[in-house]
Amino acid sequence: MLNPIKKFIFIFFYNVSLFFLLLIGIQNSTNKTNIDFLIFKTVTLPISFTIGVSFISGSIIGNLFTFDLYNKSNN
Repeated sequence: MLNPIKKFIFIFFYNVSLFFLLLIGIQNSTNKTNIDFLIFKTVTLPISFTIGVSFISGSIIGNLFTFDLYNKSNN
């Protein structure tokens, strides 16, 4: 039971550190754009922020899919 908790904590801190590095890295970004959803538009954001956040969210979702909460070897 302790192994999934350790993995979740590692994934959380890894992605939070990537997010903080992203925020530091986009300080001087000049290319900004809006994202169009079905009905509304977002505020003007740097392109690197949009790409970075999508990478980080994909990393979180991809790592959460690999959790094996029901370990079959213990049955």
